[in-house]
Amino acid sequence: MRKPLLAVALGTAVTLAGCAQMARDDNTDVYKRSGNMMNVTDRNDLYNENGVPNGDDTPMNNFGYVRHQKSPVRGDVNIYNNMPTFNREQAADLISKLCTQLPNVKDVATLVTDEEVLVVYDADTKNRNETADQVKKTALSVVPRYYHVYVADNPQLMKDIERFGRLDSNSRNIDQIIDATIQQMLKYPQGRKLSDGENENGEMINETNDRLDRDFHDGTPRSAKTTR
Repeated sequence: MRKPLLAVALGTAVTLAGCAQMARDDNTDVYKRSGNMMNVTDRNDLYNENGVPNGDDTPMNNFGYVRHQKSPVRGDVNIYNNMPTFNREQAADLISKLCTQLPNVKDVATLVTDEEVLVVYDADTKNRNETADQVKKTALSVVPRYYHVYVADNPQLMKDIERFGRLDSNSRNIDQIIDATIQQMLKYPQGRKLSDGENENGEMINETNDRLDRDFHDGTPRSAKTTR
């Protein structure tokens, strides 16, 4: 009588141990994937890539939430191998695509440098300043906030910014070359100023580090500025 009971007990113990090991393996797999990210209430993985289906779900309307903590081990440093970076080519592509969706805008060329966005477009509009404002704000919605945006509704200038496409931040005299093109673009409507502290192109007025950032018409006297 004792032998059957002993066998049942051993079988139960083996089953429970197997379940515990599977749970441990599952947790290990989750944390391998998500590092030190903390869980969220829906438990749809710590990094919720697919979101929580709600009936009207699309990849564009999900909120994003991620929480990170330092390693609990003193002196240990979290190493992230896949840190996101700002891709200027993709940003230029997105700006051009979005701008062609604006009313009356037919053709858009975009150059994204390390601190400026130059957008040249062809538009059939009766209100050039309003269209310029829409194009400018569309570009600003894509790039980091420290960028300045310059626009021009003259398709002939597309060739001017196209020739910069193969250059980079280390190209010789690149700042002076691009500045000359920006001066030409400023002859065209730039839309409304962004705020009381910023001009039409997103340049801060009388900002603290203005000597390091040679803006073009932000209200600071040109004599107080130095060349880059």
